[in-house]
Amino acid sequence: MSTTEPRVALVTGAARGIGAATALRLAAEGRAVAVLDLEEAACADTVEKITAAGGRALAVGCDVSDAAQVDAAVARVAAELGAPVVLVNNAGVLRDNLLFKMSENDWDTVMNVHLRGAFLMSRACQKHMVDAGFGRIVNLSSSSALGNRGQANYAAAKAGLQGFTKTLAKELGKFGITANAVAPGFIATDMTAGTAARVGMSFEDLQAAAATQIPVQRVGEPEDIANAIAFFTGDQAGFVSGQVLYVAGGPLD
Repeated sequence: MSTTEPRVALVTGAARGIGAATALRLAAEGRAVAVLDLEEAACADTVEKITAAGGRALAVGCDVSDAAQVDAAVARVAAELGAPVVLVNNAGVLRDNLLFKMSENDWDTVMNVHLRGAFLMSRACQKHMVDAGFGRIVNLSSSSALGNRGQANYAAAKAGLQGFTKTLAKELGKFGITANAVAPGFIATDMTAGTAARVGMSFEDLQAAAATQIPVQRVGEPEDIANAIAFFTGDQAGFVSGQVLYVAGGPLD
């Protein structure tokens, strides 16, 4: 039984993977969900699954690094679905390379989607949260925030999101708004499948190798992360803010 009010949630990068699993999980909690991704058409499958289960959802196309698109997207969600008071900043990209091979565009693209995108979305949604006297912001960090070879851009962005999260918690807490971060370990998604292809391994072999390094002896699934996000966005998590939860199957050395 859901213990949350039927408020509106907005999930970025929700066409697939962790974002899609999160949108479905929040819909199961009784939220109406704005399913946002770069291309609106890519959101159709997630929206259809939510509506087929009796929920309410809206597909929205938006480049989260573009301020005008973000403002227009949030305004559309507020007009068509309701004021978004739950925000999950999940949109992300990879442009992996060793530092001496990394281009300025590789760096800027990752920073713009992860950091600028989370900033723009949070800024656009916070007014609705302040007006409601309630808000939940969850930013997707990563275990790579601790440092990871070939990911100087991604690691820096994901570490930056942790500082961003803690600052939002301090600034917005007095308005009934919490901000937390979830930092996944190895999760089986299209993104990690792409990593396998880049390093010349089958996805199955990459997962098997990763599982041997994880205490619970398996890789994560998108639903593992969605469950953690659902906790942070719930009505009963109002005294939990500014936290970073690593969901990685065990402690990270």
